[in-house]
Amino acid sequence: MSDTLLRADIQLIQRILPHRYPFLLVDRVEEIDGTQSALGIKNVTMNEPHFQGHFPGTPIMPGVTIIEAMAQTAAVMVGTALDLADKEMLIYFMAIDKCKFRRKVIPGDQLQMRLTTLRGKPGGKVWKFGGVATVDGDMAAECEFSAMMDLPT
Repeated sequence: MSDTLLRADIQLIQRILPHRYPFLLVDRVEEIDGTQSALGIKNVTMNEPHFQGHFPGTPIMPGVTIIEAMAQTAAVMVGTALDLADKEMLIYFMAIDKCKFRRKVIPGDQLQMRLTTLRGKPGGKVWKFGGVATVDGDMAAECEFSAMMDLPT
């Protein structure tokens, strides 16, 4: 781990990611260690639109949105480390592997997402990440995924 860890607040996140409400799923990213690792934070609240139907009376954050939140954390990590704010970067999933869900994520939870880079380098378009999402220290989900980062020329 490097001596100087970076952070991304919601203003920087919005300068890196094209996503906006209701699909912006990361509130801040801490402990950004270059392009190697980061810790993303998602505060889960009842007013999120997916809770209206998933499931009425028993709100549970959909697993696919947990994986999307991890992917957004990875994109913010790379975008922060490579100074890609305001560059209009788009990010596309290429593969999701080894995905497992271990616990429900419900309103009031704080989802902490630890991401590590498994493959990728500055200047490269295709990256692979490993992620583990936890709530109160309990694993909620884990997966590996590949993404292509597309910067306008």
